[in-house]
Amino acid sequence: MEHPAQKSQAPILELSDVQMSFGGIDALKGIEHVVPEGIIQAVIGPNGAGKTTLFHCISGLLKPTAGSVLFRGKEINGLVPHRIAQLGISRTFQHVALFKTMTVLENVMLGRHTRTHSGFWATGLRFPGMRSEERQIKQRAETYLDFVGLADVAHLEAGTLPLGKQKILEIARALATEPRLLLLDEPAGGLNMTETEVLGALIQRICQNGTTVVLVEHDMNLVMDISDQILVLHYGEYLASGTPREIKDNPAVIEAYLGEN
Repeated sequence: MEHPAQKSQAPILELSDVQMSFGGIDALKGIEHVVPEGIIQAVIGPNGAGKTTLFHCISGLLKPTAGSVLFRGKEINGLVPHRIAQLGISRTFQHVALFKTMTVLENVMLGRHTRTHSGFWATGLRFPGMRSEERQIKQRAETYLDFVGLADVAHLEAGTLPLGKQKILEIARALATEPRLLLLDEPAGGLNMTETEVLGALIQRICQNGTTVVLVEHDMNLVMDISDQILVLHYGEYLASGTPREIKDNPAVIEAYLGEN
């Protein structure tokens, strides 16, 4: 891993009046929030709260209708996703988006292209002068597979893995871009209790190694166990933010989302 473990009060991500409209429908309504560097930040809320839309605005899949997104003090509104990835933001998706007929190792090697001169496809075609970089890509990919616990399945096709390991693989591929900020969109979706515990421990290790994590998640046990800070959205609007204890005891959150029990 690339960054020393730290918990800084300096912001890594700043959302200022972020708005997103689709044909007159407001998906995000002036979101204001600051994510300090070196923490695990959860984003929760009912379906339709705008959580994934917010991720799209941060990662470049959508350009906010209004407002600004700052990453390490630099406005990134309107930048294309690969440029945002080069700056140090990587993400996963609700539905696993792997190249399932490629091997586990090849999937992670693909994630290295934002940090290399030639990229995966050029090295794969063995253009002159690319073989040394190909070896480096492979070695780094193997390091990330070892970190997430998938070294023993490196040469299997990604599509043959169970869902839990596919989700871990997608995180390994995201880590291969060496992000300072990692966005995880419902990483525990479809996982059983044991798989979720493994996932939670991995997310904590990622943060301990210096990568700030922002996760959208519906599994409240996971959120409460690993998060330092929680942002609650409700129908596109800011509802509350605070520590897990503060959110758990917040009457507005209980009424809107968590339920009386």
